[in-house]
Amino acid sequence: MKIIRSLLSNLAFQVLLAIVAGIAVGHYFPATGIQSEVIGNTFVSILKLFIGPIIFLTITLGIAGIGNLKKVGRVGMKALIYFELVTTLALLIGIGVALIIKPGEIDKAGLSVQDVSVLKNKADEGFNWIRFFTANFTLQVLVAAIISGVIISHLSKREQILQWLEKVAAIVYKLLRYVMYLAPLGAFGGIAFAVGKFGWHSLVPLAKLMVCVYITMALFIFFVLGTILRFYRIKIINFLKVIKEEVLIVLATSSSEAALPSLMKKLENMGCSKPVVGLVVPTGYSFNLDGTSIYLSMAVLFIAQLYGIQLSLGELASVLGILMITSKGAAGVTGSGFIVLASTLTAIHKIPVEGLAFLLGVDKFMSEARAITNIIGNGVATLVISKSEEEFEAGDEANLP
Repeated sequence: MKIIRSLLSNLAFQVLLAIVAGIAVGHYFPATGIQSEVIGNTFVSILKLFIGPIIFLTITLGIAGIGNLKKVGRVGMKALIYFELVTTLALLIGIGVALIIKPGEIDKAGLSVQDVSVLKNKADEGFNWIRFFTANFTLQVLVAAIISGVIISHLSKREQILQWLEKVAAIVYKLLRYVMYLAPLGAFGGIAFAVGKFGWHSLVPLAKLMVCVYITMALFIFFVLGTILRFYRIKIINFLKVIKEEVLIVLATSSSEAALPSLMKKLENMGCSKPVVGLVVPTGYSFNLDGTSIYLSMAVLFIAQLYGIQLSLGELASVLGILMITSKGAAGVTGSGFIVLASTLTAIHKIPVEGLAFLLGVDKFMSEARAITNIIGNGVATLVISKSEEEFEAGDEANLP
């Protein structure tokens, strides 16, 4: 009885039950499932309210606390180099798996076709770095927090300001803890809507692509990210156990942003220093999109194979080069990966943008894999940078090694 009571009070188990219930409702009562979208969206919207304050407080407290601008710059540069190396590796893995398994070698006659006119119009606008930064709230807060931290570190009343900010941070995290009790409701709404609107029947024609994407993401997480963590004497399985609630929330809502506030708190509790968490996680949400990179590269090859288009080594290199740039904008463009994908196909010229019409119907079911891989990748990046900077002290969240 005690075990059952303990299990029912576990947030991860509650979210898992909610996901199962959401699948059942979406499948057997699709109309109700579609109406449940508002529940999932409301939960994600509430969580997003915490993103700005938590990023600002974490970074400002971290920088003002250490008062070492040179160290902040070194951490930021190290993080950007890491992001570029790992996302490029993710792109290469996506291209490699797509070339080997060839998920696009199927009969496109039986596939459902969606309207891509809006995507084509947005792709024609091209990728704009100024628009990317001005539309990216996370990066804006990041810059504001860095500036605030530097200013506070030079003030005579620095200690009093830090004490006040610490109190505010404690209140924000306490409120976040209460909001997380609503996670099962958010998970239910998100998954019920996805199943109710798109249904299992839409998955069958593109099952080969979906299986390919999920297997590739799993290989990347356990072998690539697992190997990176192993170098720092941390087991990927132990890390995943710590962030299991965040992973389940992302699975149900298809939004890695929904787990950003609680992920930052978990990383701090694991032992990562406040400045590293504050700098690496928000920046990673814009520049370290491992799952999105894998999906984009596989999707480009899928559409090429679907139309029987053969790409030379030079053209594959061009695909890689273009995606290395456009994939960075996936977090700052409305419509995320799909518009970036449309922009990439437009730049390549050889592959028709109309091919996106075959992917729209099942994208929702692949976005979970992208979002989960993204959040795990950013967590791993934070652990790596913390370890390499000797800014890691084993906390009380879990015995990671």
